[in-house]
Amino acid sequence: MSTSQIAFLKGHGTENDFVIVPDPDNAVDLPVSVVARLCDRRAGIGGDGLLHVVRSAAHPDAQHMAGEAEWFMDYRNGDGSAAEMCGNGVRVFAHYLQRAGLVAEGDLAVATRGGIKRVHLAKNGDITVSMGRAVLPEDGVTVSVDGRSWAARNVNMGNPHAVAFVEDLDHAGNLFSVPPFSPASVYPDGVNIEFVADRGPRHVAMRVHERGSGETRSCGTGACAVAVAAARRDGLDPALTGAPATYTVDLPGGTLVITEYPDGGIDMTGPAVIVAEGVIDPSWLETMIG
Repeated sequence: MSTSQIAFLKGHGTENDFVIVPDPDNAVDLPVSVVARLCDRRAGIGGDGLLHVVRSAAHPDAQHMAGEAEWFMDYRNGDGSAAEMCGNGVRVFAHYLQRAGLVAEGDLAVATRGGIKRVHLAKNGDITVSMGRAVLPEDGVTVSVDGRSWAARNVNMGNPHAVAFVEDLDHAGNLFSVPPFSPASVYPDGVNIEFVADRGPRHVAMRVHERGSGETRSCGTGACAVAVAAARRDGLDPALTGAPATYTVDLPGGTLVITEYPDGGIDMTGPAVIVAEGVIDPSWLETMIG
């Protein structure tokens, strides 16, 4: 890694926060150890993950998508590992591109390891991401916390979710550990568990235990799963009615608006914020690679 100065920004989408490293030509080497330290909240800048901003044509993982999407979101988890996609992250990624004058408002294609993602940058600053389709397996589970139990709807957004409707979000407990569920065989690789309370017509609030992370401030795929589960509970299926179903979903970190269309596609709309920018200290980087 070159130890010349490297620019960074810090941003978040409904308090899912990221270190952003602009690097159009893919000139900055970001080994796992460096990414993990940059995301460290005490020893680094701090973030749930890192957004490495690279032109698709310059990155071997994205060159095959360069004809469709100029920019590649080389997303890394907080532990430094590469990941396919992050719904909140792609909003922040698109917001950075617009802020830097690299794209204009309107429609944008972003290359990710999970394929091309379609993004819309609205005039009011909201950013919409096409999140794909939900799969609704027949088998569900029962989730239990502190003596209470609820039937949970099985929703798959490319990752597994169990959605339980509760009277009060406090009933979810502390969510530090995985809420017990049965039968365990329904989710052999673990599951994201959402607890959902009604706030009004087509308006819900949620808390989530994310698989491997505990309770988080925001989960984009979780909000999509919750909206779909709420629609089915309310007797709404856009594939049958021919009309979109839109739900407002309040998370601890902010609010997302989820729309499911008759063709099954799901859009997630929400904010993205850049809070700071600066330069990574070269001498600190030397200690990371030394």
